[in-house]
Amino acid sequence: MTSTLPLIAITLGDVAGIGPEVVVKALALPEVWAACRPLVIGDARALTEARLGVPVPPLRIAKTVAEATFDFGTLTLLDLGNLDVTAAPLGQISTEAGRAAVEYVLKATELAMAGAVDAVATAPLNKEAMHLAGFDYIGHTEILADVTHTPRCTTMLATPGLRVTHVTRHIPFRSIADHLTIAGVLDTIVLTHEGMKVLGFPQPRLAVAGLNPHNGDNGLMGREELDIIAPAVAAAQAQGIDARGPIPADSVFFQAIRGDYDVVVCQYHDQGHIAVKTHGFEKSITITLGLPIIRTSADHGTAFDIAGRGIAHADSMLAAILEAAAMAARVKAASMN
Repeated sequence: MTSTLPLIAITLGDVAGIGPEVVVKALALPEVWAACRPLVIGDARALTEARLGVPVPPLRIAKTVAEATFDFGTLTLLDLGNLDVTAAPLGQISTEAGRAAVEYVLKATELAMAGAVDAVATAPLNKEAMHLAGFDYIGHTEILADVTHTPRCTTMLATPGLRVTHVTRHIPFRSIADHLTIAGVLDTIVLTHEGMKVLGFPQPRLAVAGLNPHNGDNGLMGREELDIIAPAVAAAQAQGIDARGPIPADSVFFQAIRGDYDVVVCQYHDQGHIAVKTHGFEKSITITLGLPIIRTSADHGTAFDIAGRGIAHADSMLAAILEAAAMAARVKAASMN
């Protein structure tokens, strides 16, 4: 395999779930190997056919990135040797699996920050297991922001035909309006604009969704559109960003899918997630914008209910790996110009 292909660190996620299975299934596909050199970060004891419910290719164990070699039909693993599988039973929340999953992410991030790998693609972790292990994060984005010392980042959800980002993410629904500020909306618009360029859109077209029904009906059902969102959009336009809005949320996603916009900036988590997962759940992925590294992820949970049965779909994990590789290739090409 050519050494010029991007080197992608792929974490196993929570090994009590379907993460290892979807990673193995994705790496069995030739399009992955045509796009990148895949380096799995995890523990060899989690990668057995008896545990995953699917055949596992021969493992090539590496203790360092320099030792890694890449050939289709094998799986190159940076083995952290940090897992007691007997304490991480399939389909169950466990401290052991939660700790190991975070350590995989930390190692992959360390390698990316050092330039040893070109991008990171993550399999799902479980928030409760992570918390049991003493890691008080909501998810991958918060881990990555913390360890890379990134003050501003946002999550993009993407599926063929629709991309969304979010001003607020993991907060209770009743708190959303209180967390919206002109600065926060503007920052998300700017991050989205910058991130879309890395995704290959030199002049991205952004739609900014409203918060309230009917865009607040000119203040009759809330003033967030008038007092917060519209001023933020105007400020973004003054910076030369092609942003439009606020646009009523009940029509903006249809407009984006139709091709009017390249991405929708949403005001809260489910506003964007429901649209993307309804439009194309199996191929949806997440991309963290604003980090000093490239990071993508499968956009589904650990699916403890089907772990070990060999029936999990790998479409999302495949899409995450391919997008990480494409982003890394664009960044490398841009650096050479």
